[in-house]
Amino acid sequence: MDEEYDVIVLGTGLTECILSGIMSVNGKKVLHMDRNPYYGGESSSITPLEELYKRFSLPDTPPESMGRGRDWNVDLIPKFLMANGQLVKMLLYTEVTRYLDFKVVEGSFVYKGGKIYKVPSTETEALASNLMGMFEKRRFRKFLVFVANFDENDPKTFEGVDPKTTTMRDVYKKFDLGQDVIDFTGHALALYRTDDCMLSNMSHRCSYQGIPRVYCYYVLKQIPMGFIQPNTLSQQTHTITVSFPLQVARCKQLICDPSYIPDRVRKAGQVIRVICILSHPIKNTNDANSCQIIIPQNQVNRNSDIYVCMISYAHNVAAQGKYIAIVSTTVETSEPENEIEPALELLEPIDQKFVAISDLYEPTDDGTESQIFASRSYDATTHFETTCNDIKDIYKRTTGSDFDFENMKRKQNDVFGEDEQ
Repeated sequence: MDEEYDVIVLGTGLTECILSGIMSVNGKKVLHMDRNPYYGGESSSITPLEELYKRFSLPDTPPESMGRGRDWNVDLIPKFLMANGQLVKMLLYTEVTRYLDFKVVEGSFVYKGGKIYKVPSTETEALASNLMGMFEKRRFRKFLVFVANFDENDPKTFEGVDPKTTTMRDVYKKFDLGQDVIDFTGHALALYRTDDCMLSNMSHRCSYQGIPRVYCYYVLKQIPMGFIQPNTLSQQTHTITVSFPLQVARCKQLICDPSYIPDRVRKAGQVIRVICILSHPIKNTNDANSCQIIIPQNQVNRNSDIYVCMISYAHNVAAQGKYIAIVSTTVETSEPENEIEPALELLEPIDQKFVAISDLYEPTDDGTESQIFASRSYDATTHFETTCNDIKDIYKRTTGSDFDFENMKRKQNDVFGEDEQ
């Protein structure tokens, strides 16, 4: 280890693993280390179930009704992957997908007036949805057709909308959409975390309508561990050491999670996550074995959304017939557990709860002067798109160029030599 590297990466959270993988694929000499005796960092997974009870200092052990402890693999920060989202593209670029298996999430739901409804992902579903009345459905259909056909390079599709100056608030008003429809469009379809989406213009629109969510078999820790596999073939460019002894290593750039450089990060808020073990699927989800529920901020008089991510034994993360639902949101008051009550009510009855309140950290500077780059803490969302934005931001600051999914192609001979024919 007593040598110089292009990049040293500290921590094996998802952000750090993807960045180290990308740097390695691009031919950089990378040393990747973690002071913990396990992979995943803040987003690690806990098994067996007895260890989860110990981690949260519960006085009892799991009852026999929970099944075998080793049948449980519980993610501390579970998130879904958008099937055509940024994370999947990054995993494809680094070729880690060859070591992973995924299962499609069965449904996405939105909260309205104390009940949950399936998020319509097609025009047909929108017309059949109970989220809207008859006339609102027609207006919403026109809106969906407009968004689908909108092309910034074709003024004929503008219909009086200026893509640079017209806000989404104005677009919603143009189609006479009600507040409930605006809520699930901005928060459940476009996945905005707050009503900031109302101020964005059409050139920044972002819709995940109709895009499936997927989850990794045997918990998300498989993703960081997947980065180990290809890199064992390229030790000259990439090394991973867990719980490393005291040695000296030099580098041109350092990338790490906030815990490694507390003097270079600041607290940006808190997030509460509640892991709930259930013996039943969530009501009104058509007995789905996995689903996402988004509670828009306006539905519960908050400034940020509440999220529910539910997976089950079907993903090999729980004992037979058991479900794991995780509720999360950004903390806004001095009583965070009360803030998530609307979500917990949807999950009743709950066999066991595990409550965690975590600080959110962000870097104090961009790192371009010191060449020390800290990642951001994982937010409350149930998807990885915000994490991927952080990855792309760090990549740009470390390399001076954007991470372009279309143009950046892996050159196998940079690391492994010529491909076998």
